[in-house]
Amino acid sequence: MFLRRMKAEMISPDQALPGRPIAMPIGDRHEVLASSLKGPFPQDARVAVFGMGCFWGAERLFWTLPGVLTTSAGYAGGYTANPTYEEVCSGMTGHAEVVQVVYDPAVISYEDLLKVFWENHDPTQGMRQGNDVGSQYRSTIYTTSDEQLATAQASRDAFAPIVARAGKGEITTEIAPLGDYFFAEDYHQQYLAPTKNPNGYCNHGPNGLSCPVGVARTAG
Repeated sequence: MFLRRMKAEMISPDQALPGRPIAMPIGDRHEVLASSLKGPFPQDARVAVFGMGCFWGAERLFWTLPGVLTTSAGYAGGYTANPTYEEVCSGMTGHAEVVQVVYDPAVISYEDLLKVFWENHDPTQGMRQGNDVGSQYRSTIYTTSDEQLATAQASRDAFAPIVARAGKGEITTEIAPLGDYFFAEDYHQQYLAPTKNPNGYCNHGPNGLSCPVGVARTAG
């Protein structure tokens, strides 16, 4: 069955599953921040989208940061409309598991978010992250403005020599404008929250490398 298939390469649009016109039904309350997952967001808020492998641990990294208003787990970068988790894991949607981060740029900058992104996973592994293999686990930055795109590319170029000196090879992170963002199922939202699965595992954490952009930020 296709749902058991793990693809370690991207499919083409004509290979993608058809999806469905109805969006995934989810609640609108962030389990940790008690904010809205769907908005509307404050006028000055900005949106960033990152893929770092499994979205559970990635989402937890970002919701702890000062200036982050809300986070959600979802799918982006592929072709299938409103996919299910099983479909994404089949490799037949083209999507990556991603985290949408809504933040206040007066408190935390996009560069600060990029620093967290680069320093907490391995961006050189292609279609995998650790033991998780498949195109859905690829490293991605999907941008929501021309300024974000330029900043993300510059941060990659600044980090690349540090990664190379560490013997990790070339950065494979996909950097591209965001297309459609689809919310993941309700049970994936804030999966590692203290009230849900505080002892759950997802392989994110410091990779031992320091990105020379942004400011190191920790939860207040």
